[in-house]
Amino acid sequence: MQAKDVQLNTEVQGLLDQVNALYPGKVSVSFISDQQVGFVRHDQAQQVKVGDDIVIQVADLTAPNYTAAHELVHLLMVLSGFPQVFFSLTTGQPQLDEQLMIMGTELYDIVSHVVVVKEQQKHQLITDEIKQLYLNGVTATLKPEPTPVDDEMTLRTLTLLDALVFFGTGDQAVMDQFERDYPISLAAAKKLYAIITEKPVTSPFSLRRNVVKLFKAFDEQLEAWHLPALHNTEFTTLSSVLSQRQLGLEVKQVFEFYHSDMHEKTTQRRAYVGINRTDQQNAFVLPAPAPKEDSPEYFTKYYNLTVEELFKQLKMPYILR
Repeated sequence: MQAKDVQLNTEVQGLLDQVNALYPGKVSVSFISDQQVGFVRHDQAQQVKVGDDIVIQVADLTAPNYTAAHELVHLLMVLSGFPQVFFSLTTGQPQLDEQLMIMGTELYDIVSHVVVVKEQQKHQLITDEIKQLYLNGVTATLKPEPTPVDDEMTLRTLTLLDALVFFGTGDQAVMDQFERDYPISLAAAKKLYAIITEKPVTSPFSLRRNVVKLFKAFDEQLEAWHLPALHNTEFTTLSSVLSQRQLGLEVKQVFEFYHSDMHEKTTQRRAYVGINRTDQQNAFVLPAPAPKEDSPEYFTKYYNLTVEELFKQLKMPYILR
């Protein structure tokens, strides 16, 4: 099979039509490679912005419809008002920033996959063949756990957590294989899976709640393994889901400003992170004032705005609950 021969099936075409009905530009799917690696993995497609349009580029033809649909559902979620992640902070170390962004996005995506998988099942896109190809993707990504464990425990745990979202915990053959090859990381992934499935994702609010829970629980797991925590509750900005009442409250009632050691990317000045008082999650980032603006009033004026006024001023998207 060659890229030029691939046709979207009716289910995936339907998803593409749904996305185009919501997106102001044009969304298209492009198969950009003839490669067929024999497994599916979520890095086989990406969204590329071309002017006002979005092209979903699929770089592997092992399961082109499944892979395109996966990306389309992610896009559909954003267009339907589910929270997104943003990265406005820098540690001053580009490589570390990159790693933190990848990890923050991965954790957010895993929670999103709870919705994506359900949607793909609804469209009959997860067949026994796809399940096998997904399993092939896990084994292609992960080496079995050595004794003593190596430095790939984080990757194993993330990959297995995502696999639990995909398979659930009821497929005994898959669970037995994971148990045999990755006993320690599977135990960690199961704990995290229980946390993110304790309450169903039925709305933008519940998705956001589960993302924050996972950010915190994943750090706890890393610390239990004496690995450095990611601090996604500070580093990663997650869209706020607010009620009409909260929008009318003063900023200081809903958020507190936390003086971060990190810098705001655009200005390169020290950052103040707007932390949600309820769950301690980064909701927006303000740069420290320029020297000539530096006065106690600088923050007082922000604190006294309503939440709606502040978000408008920052051009920060939010979701109405």
